[in-house]
Amino acid sequence: MPPTPYSITTPIYYVNDKPHIGHCYTTTVADAAARLARLLGRDVFFLTGTDEHGQKVEKSAAARGVSPQALADENAVHFEAAMRLIGASNTDFIRTTQPRHTRQVQAVIKRLIDSGDIYLGTFEGWYDEGQEEYVTENAAREKNYTAFNGRPLVKAKEQNYYFKLSKWQPALEKFFDESPNFVRPAARFNEVRARLKDGLQDVPVSRTNFSWGIPIPGAPGHVTYVWIDALLNYTTALGVADPATAKELGVPGDRARYWPADVHAIGKEILWFHAVIWPALLMALELPTPGCIYAHSFWISEGKKMSKTLGNFIDLPLLRAYIDRFGLDALRWYLLTQGPLRETDADFSYAKFVEVYNADLANGIGNCASRVANMIEKYFGGKIPEIDRARTSTTGTDWTHYAVADGTVFDFRALSARALRQAQGEWEAMRLDEALMQGTALAGQIDLFINHTRPFSIAKEMDKAPERIAHLRDQLARILVLCAEGVRVASLFLYPAMPAKMAALWRTWNCSPLTDPNDPSSAFRAPLADLAIFGGPHALQAGHAIAKGEALFMRAKAEDPAPVAA
Repeated sequence: MPPTPYSITTPIYYVNDKPHIGHCYTTTVADAAARLARLLGRDVFFLTGTDEHGQKVEKSAAARGVSPQALADENAVHFEAAMRLIGASNTDFIRTTQPRHTRQVQAVIKRLIDSGDIYLGTFEGWYDEGQEEYVTENAAREKNYTAFNGRPLVKAKEQNYYFKLSKWQPALEKFFDESPNFVRPAARFNEVRARLKDGLQDVPVSRTNFSWGIPIPGAPGHVTYVWIDALLNYTTALGVADPATAKELGVPGDRARYWPADVHAIGKEILWFHAVIWPALLMALELPTPGCIYAHSFWISEGKKMSKTLGNFIDLPLLRAYIDRFGLDALRWYLLTQGPLRETDADFSYAKFVEVYNADLANGIGNCASRVANMIEKYFGGKIPEIDRARTSTTGTDWTHYAVADGTVFDFRALSARALRQAQGEWEAMRLDEALMQGTALAGQIDLFINHTRPFSIAKEMDKAPERIAHLRDQLARILVLCAEGVRVASLFLYPAMPAKMAALWRTWNCSPLTDPNDPSSAFRAPLADLAIFGGPHALQAGHAIAKGEALFMRAKAEDPAPVAA
């Protein structure tokens, strides 16, 4: 049976400016979800890209004295570089100026005009230039006639094509009633559901006061409203927006299996478009709706809202400075475990970064892996020792179940099985921080086990009590085999956040579960459900060579100055 498809997207990022931590964070979240999905054995499609039309691009290009396409080309390169910088394993990178997108969008607009779901009308009201969004009178009044970026709303009158969003109010209400997990976290769902009750107004599909956009078929002077254009990218990349046009333009036909998307990962500021307008468009096109719109919160910097004026804006050069000092995987770990994944904003703080880095990485999995490898090297010549792995008749337990002197029982097989169940459940709910923490929790249990059993003391006792050397050796061997196997399993749960470091560990320990550790899309030897069985078919066997290797993470000094952008 072929693996089950899994599709996840980021928003397509607006090319009016250069990438910053917000773009990198959303992409890293989607990347970790995609990597864990591959590890679980899913057939993954991970989409990101750039949104290149609209009034802001046209104005910025004019100010620069270049064409809108030239500006889009220039900034798209920066976004592609940002994806590489953070180690994104995206399957595709779509640009809305590509023919595979523009031609399908035109086909979709024509189809909706023909069906009557899009009609010609006149708008008069408030307009948010920053978001390129029309705002109702009620919404404008609630916002004190202030745009999302803090500037005043603009009074506008324009003849446009409209999408009959109001027509889909009953269907959307029913959909939300039946799909409580469609928008996550839960507070976001409640926010959209409450706003939906205020009633829906039809939304513009075209603009006539600028020209940088996809022309509306048969309507000279009208270009597609940038938000309608942008939302459709999720379907144009897969060739499902208009299959005939997609086939003509070379979009692989087998990509249709990835629709509907399982998750659209977005920032909370664009929730309404994705949670209401998007499913209504899909209903009008008779396409399935996505599984989940996951809207995370924002980053602040050193306790304050990010601002270029304040000099605390976290852009690509600053992120690169953190990578240069601490490594990419350390930055990914901090973003994924300390980021604004849920309802509240998160603070990017240097002091917190160092604290988390030392606790979770240098003193955590890094130290754990090093001390286990060092002891195996010192006491058993760098090879997994032979132990009795048979089930004991007296207790009914096997070698993976170890009771220490104070009565504490370490059941590593059960711990690993629980970590697997927990990680998969958290991944399904997009609580990726909790899924990743299964790895650090398991590493913590190994450290605790070492503290209880003190294998280094057992080794010293072997020198003092030769008459007990065989028994002590067996005891030491069993402890270290349990520790090494625990590190192997823990590394699997940490891989989606730290793919390079965990692949390095696998190479050093000669246990790579990837067919090609340098290819993030390559298949694992087996799905996580098999790989993570403690002592199972992929366990470290007697005689398996483990090298000490270099430390995965060197301890950081809190007193060192914070990284500075070059």
